[in-house]
Order: sequence, then C-alpha cells, then structure tokens
Amino acid sequence: MDNEYIIGSDVKLKDVLREADAMQLLQNAAKAGASYGAVEDAEGEILCHFGPSPDGHVFNIKKPFYLEGEIAGYVVIKGDGANGPVLKAVGEAAYDALNIVLKSNHRSLLATETHRTVINRSYEELLQTCNMLKESEIKYRDLAENLERQVSRRNEELKQAHAKLLHQEKIVSIGQLAAGIAHEINNPLGYILSNINTLKQYSAKMKEMLAFFRDTLSKTEVSDADREAANRKWLQYKLDHVLSDVDDLIRESIGGAERVKKIVSDLRGFSHIDETHKADADINAEIDRTLSVLAHEIPGDAGVVRDYRPLPPFTCDPAGICQAFFNIILNSLQTGKEGLKLVIETRCVDDHIIILFSDNGPGIPEKIINRIFDPFFTTKEVGKGTGMGLNVTHEIVTSYGGTVNVESRAGEGATFIITLPVNTKQKPQIKKEE
Repeated sequence: MDNEYIIGSDVKLKDVLREADAMQLLQNAAKAGASYGAVEDAEGEILCHFGPSPDGHVFNIKKPFYLEGEIAGYVVIKGDGANGPVLKAVGEAAYDALNIVLKSNHRSLLATETHRTVINRSYEELLQTCNMLKESEIKYRDLAENLERQVSRRNEELKQAHAKLLHQEKIVSIGQLAAGIAHEINNPLGYILSNINTLKQYSAKMKEMLAFFRDTLSKTEVSDADREAANRKWLQYKLDHVLSDVDDLIRESIGGAERVKKIVSDLRGFSHIDETHKADADINAEIDRTLSVLAHEIPGDAGVVRDYRPLPPFTCDPAGICQAFFNIILNSLQTGKEGLKLVIETRCVDDHIIILFSDNGPGIPEKIINRIFDPFFTTKEVGKGTGMGLNVTHEIVTSYGGTVNVESRAGEGATFIITLPVNTKQKPQIKKEE
C-alpha cells in the first residue's frame, strides 16, 4: 500500500491506506475473536489479511469504504457463526477505526497537494516580478515614479504569498498530528470496546445463573440433585473465571478511557483552541504539551530528557510558540537514529529565556548548516519534507525579538538554541544561573 498517489487521479484504496495501519487493526480484531480478516479494494483484490478463511457455519461481515462518493474497497471479518454478535461488534469497530484512518490519510494528502500548488504559484509570481523589473530598468528615466509604485506593490504581494506558505505549513503539521492522534486513540478504544462486549456476555451468564438460583431456592427443600445441577451450571458458565476477570476488564476500560481523555486534553492544550490573543505562557509547560502530542513519533528505543529550570511567564501567542517547538522536536525525532536521545534544557539568564534542544542524531554537514532556516530547503526525500518547518520556527521566534541558532557537526548530533527576551516589567525575581 505504498504506491505513490497523485491528487486528481482516480482514488485507489492502496494509495491512501497504509498496510501497517490496516494490519494492526485487523490483528486487534483477531484478538477479539475473529478467525479471518481482510481489506479488499473495489475490484476484490486482497490488500492485506490475516488467518485462513473458515469453512462450515461461518459468520461473515463485509462493509464498503467510500472515497469521493465512490466505493474504494471493503473490510471483511469472518469467524465462527456461533459468535455472530461478538463478530458483528468486532467488524463494526474495525470498520469504524479503518474508516477514520482512511479519511485522515486522504485529508493529509489533499493538504500536501494544496501546499505544493501554492509553492508552484509563488514561484511563477517571482518569475513574473523579475521580468517586470528588467523591463522597468530600460525605461527608468521616464518611469521612475511608476517603477517605485510597482516595486512597492510587488513586495506586498510577496509578503502575502509568504504568509500563505507559512499557513500551509501549519496545515501540513495539523494533518500529521491528526493521523498520529487517530492512531493513538484507536488502541485504547479497541480494547474498551472489546472489554465492554465481554462484560455483556458475562452479565448474561450471571443473570441466568442468578435466575436459576432464585428458582431453585424458592422450593421448600433443596435436593442434592438441585445442588449438583447448580454446580454444573456454575462450571458450564465458568463463573469463577468471569468473577475474577470482571475487575480487570473494568480497570482496563477505565485506563483506556483516561488515556483517550489525556490525548484529547494534550491536543487541545497544544492548539490553544480557546485562546485567540496573546497570553502569559509557561514555556516549560508548552514544551511538555508539544512532546505529548508528538508521543506517537517518538521511537520505542528513544529517550527524552527534560532538564527544566524555573522560568518567568513569556507573553506570546501560545499556539505559535508551540508550533516553533514542534518543528524542532519533530526534526530530531525523524533523524532515523537508533537509540536516539533528545535532551531539552531551559534556563533564564540575563533577562533572556534560553531553550536548548540537543540530540545525538546524524548531525548537519557544515556545507548546508547556514541554509537550514531558508524557505523550501530540506534534506529529506521528495514528498517527505516541505522545507518550511524550520523557516516557520525562525519567523515565529524572531517575531518576538528572539533568535534561533544551531550548532552541529556531521555525525555528532545537533543543538538548536532558542533565545527569547523577557519583559522585565513583568518578570518575577528568579535566581540566575551560576
């Protein structure tokens, strides 16, 4: 499912849905009781599957995916016909989760194509401006005043185009976040749904057992045969296991719900959706929020070290400052370094907040280190980097009168240093670093 997809061509399921995402959700269906699961495209080609297709009394669910109003494919879940209700719920959950991932990936591709379109248009505008300036030079003596007006107008157009590009970079970041958050939420929701369905079965068994006890005990005398029948039914329903498993199911479901709540809370805090103007931000807290929403990007063998010192409040647009941190941290996490270590330090020195992001990644070659903050410059493969992330960070930091620099050598990691001036009138007394 890794074929290149071009917006505007016919939408194929394998172009939008990654095999890794689909297989993880199908494997969760297997854990919940399905013996066979698959994702098929609109022509019936199996894109990924698990388990053999069962014979005999089989329960089968097949639901279609839609993209741009057309059927793009199907999710198929099969299993023992005796477990029909459970398999139906498993199939619905797998379909809903895959549908969310499918739509998120599709929106991300659309956002990327939109960004590329804006870049191409801006390049054409620059060429047009260059040609007009050449013509104006020839007629300079007669058209001096007209030339000045044209230059002023073109500069304003370039500023607007640059602002649009910065906005598109934010859209791409949001698309990446949406896909990662959807993946993070799917896991706890999967076992919450599975636990609830299991509790439903347990409840039915216990109700029937209690009804049996009520009918039996309503007799004037309880015979040995009734006691034996009660014991057989207790063993038949495996109520010893049911009663011991109920607490774990409830605990896991509550834990999963709390995890979903935290993910949503972190994302809301990162976006500062409720704040529409500048506010006093806690830089340490904003860095933690950014790390939380990037949790899905942190490799399993990576380590993040937080070395924070007390900082004064910093008046800013919190969503913007989080975006600046987001771009630097994401760059470090995507270096591909095994055993990656990211150290984040904060200090307040001489009325300035200093933030250091240091990693042990592959570093930056000396010949390109002076270009990394330039618009459109990227060392990533085509389609994997827009070249605007660090430029956005530079624009945000410098807009507050701050600076952002990098120190690195190839093969020895990199350190990004952000310096932000503190408003001394509002700054509380904080002991300076020795």
